[in-house]
Amino acid sequence: MRKEVLYTLKGLYREDFEIEGYRFGGGEKSACIVGAMRGNEMQQLYICSLLINALKELEAHGSITHNHEILVIPSVNKYSMNVGKRFWAIDNIDINRTFPGDAQGDTTKQIAAALFENVKGYNYGIQFASFYMPGDFIPHVRMMETGYQSASLANLFGLQYVVIRKPKPMDTATLNYSWQMNGTNAFSIYTNATDTIDDKSARQAVSSVLRFLTRMGILKYNNHSGYIASVINEHELLAVKTYDGGFYRRLKSPGDPVFHGDIIGEVIDPFEGFVKSQIVSQTDGIVFFAHTAPTVMGNQVVYKIIRRMHE
Repeated sequence: MRKEVLYTLKGLYREDFEIEGYRFGGGEKSACIVGAMRGNEMQQLYICSLLINALKELEAHGSITHNHEILVIPSVNKYSMNVGKRFWAIDNIDINRTFPGDAQGDTTKQIAAALFENVKGYNYGIQFASFYMPGDFIPHVRMMETGYQSASLANLFGLQYVVIRKPKPMDTATLNYSWQMNGTNAFSIYTNATDTIDDKSARQAVSSVLRFLTRMGILKYNNHSGYIASVINEHELLAVKTYDGGFYRRLKSPGDPVFHGDIIGEVIDPFEGFVKSQIVSQTDGIVFFAHTAPTVMGNQVVYKIIRRMHE
């Protein structure tokens, strides 16, 4: 293992901002793994720490195949992580909406450009990502439909689901999209948490990456075969919304089965404590995403449900 400083930004009033990377093996640029890009992505940083520890041990036992290099970048935004802000602490810009970046641009574009210079050219790019809405997922692999995506490769992670997302204009400035446009097979892995640590799904994510790297011939490693993934398009997920704003009481979790007419959540009046409205499932299926924040607004998505096949 070789630890390197990949990028340094001179700090005016505090320590310099640095992006650090951990290299394993050597030779062909085989796989690059990026962790926390936002300041609240504690789970994503934790997954990378487990992965680095596992790769260090595998490398010591000669389990990285000859002429293969793996680069792991656990954190891209330590400034924001230190002060508890999701986006870049100075101007509240999301670094993962500034790719491929601009070396002469604003600070976040400079960071994105420097990061992309280090991560481009790899055969496979894996990002531990978080969603724009607060909530939990069934662990899955997500890909953008760019014409370069490969669901069959995504299946090799052995997670339960592969989700294909048609990119919106804002998605074209993400790391995943830039990777694909530059010839890297890019995958985003989502787990059960973001700003808290869910150890079970974190270890599941690590196992999925090690499984993928083994199946691509980059590692020599034995683990169980995982799942045969179901491939779903994001637009096929049924979004369940609230009627009112208030405190939110969640009654179902990701992976739970639901049936048409089930009460799956409640909105509580924040001053008087009575149930203002109930959230009802409009389909039979499985909860894929569930909102976690303590409050909701009216007409807000709080669940995404995988419909039963017969529908």
